Amino acid sequence: GAGAELPPLLLDDEEAVAVAVGLRQAAGQGIEGIGETSVRALAKLEQVLPHRLRRRVGALTAFTVPMLRGPQASTVDPGVLTELANACRDCERLRFEYLDHGGSPTRRTVEPHRLVCSERRWYLFAWDVDRDDWRTFRVDRITPRPPHGPRFTPRTPPAGDLAAHVARGVSTRAYATHAVVRLLVPLQEAQERVSPSAGTLEAEGEDSCLLRTGAAGIELMVVHILMMDFAFEVLEPPELLDAVRTARDRLTDALDRSAAADSPPAPTGSAAG
Repeated sequence: GAGAELPPLLLDDEEAVAVAVGLRQAAGQGIEGIGETSVRALAKLEQVLPHRLRRRVGALTAFTVPMLRGPQASTVDPGVLTELANACRDCERLRFEYLDHGGSPTRRTVEPHRLVCSERRWYLFAWDVDRDDWRTFRVDRITPRPPHGPRFTPRTPPAGDLAAHVARGVSTRAYATHAVVRLLVPLQEAQERVSPSAGTLEAEGEDSCLLRTGAAGIELMVVHILMMDFAFEVLEPPELLDAVRTARDRLTDALDRSAAADSPPAPTGSAAG
């Protein structure tokens, strides 16, 4: 019966497979609010599944094709997620191959701390042993290379709010060009359109908020901000304001040329009387 604590659960084979498959789908699709919890629960369940049931769950996963929400959504292997979650839980050093921004493979040894889930991607936040610093890794670029270990003593993370810290890293610090822009809309409205991976938002007043974001170049930054479809003011850097002026002039020139092409030709003269 129901009580103050969850008692041991007795599941038959079909129930165990159904629960494992459901947890894998939730973890792999990054469902908001339950993705990280699903990974932790799946890690516990797979430890006690008999081999015959683990094979059934693996077959269902291997031959199921998910329909992702869009081209920017990354595909993450739930098995990799559970392996990373186990290493975080057990405070065990992790070895893996990692593809950098240019697609080049590197070998990493880290002390894993937490998995962080955004709307579209999973990240591993860990202490990089070789670089002697905290690093954030995209899980879809990780290929574990066991054996893992030894165990380590957990370090104090650099921020209390790891989700916000990782968001700043992947949306701003990872890029060469940084900017601060005032969006002339309430914070809540901006949050509905600006994902954590696109920038970090900060309340400023009832009708405005600050956006801190990054891009690979100043021209891409202009497009990035315009695509948000908000009225805005550029606060920094000055180069961004110059790039906005250049974009304005090009758009104005294009409109003038288009209007001239659509205008009927002027009469060349009048008939003789």
